[in-house]
Amino acid sequence: MTRYLLRRLPSAVLVLFAASVLIFLLMRLVPGDPASTLAGPDATPQSIAAIRHQLGLDRSIPAQYLSWLGGLVTFDLGRSYILGGQISELVSQGLTNTLVLTGAALLLAIVVSLGVGVASVVWPRRWLNAIVAAANTAAVALPTFVTSVLLVLVFAIAIPVLPAGGVPPDGFIARPDIAAQYLLLPATCLALPVGAALTRFLTEALHTELGKPYVLTARSQGISQWQIVTRGALRNALPAVLTALGIQTGHLLGGAVLVEAVFAWPGIGQLIEQGINRRDYPVVQVLLLLSVTVFVAIQLLTDIVHAWLDPRIRIGAGT
Repeated sequence: MTRYLLRRLPSAVLVLFAASVLIFLLMRLVPGDPASTLAGPDATPQSIAAIRHQLGLDRSIPAQYLSWLGGLVTFDLGRSYILGGQISELVSQGLTNTLVLTGAALLLAIVVSLGVGVASVVWPRRWLNAIVAAANTAAVALPTFVTSVLLVLVFAIAIPVLPAGGVPPDGFIARPDIAAQYLLLPATCLALPVGAALTRFLTEALHTELGKPYVLTARSQGISQWQIVTRGALRNALPAVLTALGIQTGHLLGGAVLVEAVFAWPGIGQLIEQGINRRDYPVVQVLLLLSVTVFVAIQLLTDIVHAWLDPRIRIGAGT
């Protein structure tokens, strides 16, 4: 396993380096000048030039990149141009809220996909398969912002039983019951497409496993369908489902940007939106690179768990 991990790490580091270069260059192509925004509409050219010099924007692009990269390596993320304060503090606050939201959505998606996927295989009923197929199609077809608005209209306005947005005023730990109410709508909205995709992958993987010889042998011995699925087929189907889970987790992080905007959730997505609108280069650069880092880390973790469950991958990587 260690050799497999060492083989995967260089490619992950290379992806992060390429992403840092691309993000830095793309931010320089965004229309607008942070110095002009910070100076105000009535600022003189001399004032704007002074601010550009203070921010280091008058240096060459390679010099600015190396300075930024050096700060990342030493965990000195710098200060925000427009939003104000240390970027590390802004990211810490937003990241905590985003991790809570995406973690709740991912847990909900996994639980639903396991329950629905196993039930549709253990108890194959035409009406159940039709309901599952229709629900999966609707969850994948409807955009996230549409389901967000629909959930707010139904459960916060028409039937006012849940908050329309925001975060718990006393935090997530002080009152877990209140925190669950604030989390339910945005987490459900995020979990719907992910849960639908995982359900489809899991169902197909289980059907594939049920057609293999060991299942026929188990049936001939009188073992129930429930035991065959939960004790054998499910474990063998997990490696393929884990790969899909890693991809869907990346989609989950991307969908969090829209969900946080609709539900006024002060997370990373909302912080990225504010940074882009106000031309706050340092904040947006760090947040975009953080998103890529999280996605790469998830893919790496998924590959490691996949290799742990399927020794053939480790053997193939060692040859």
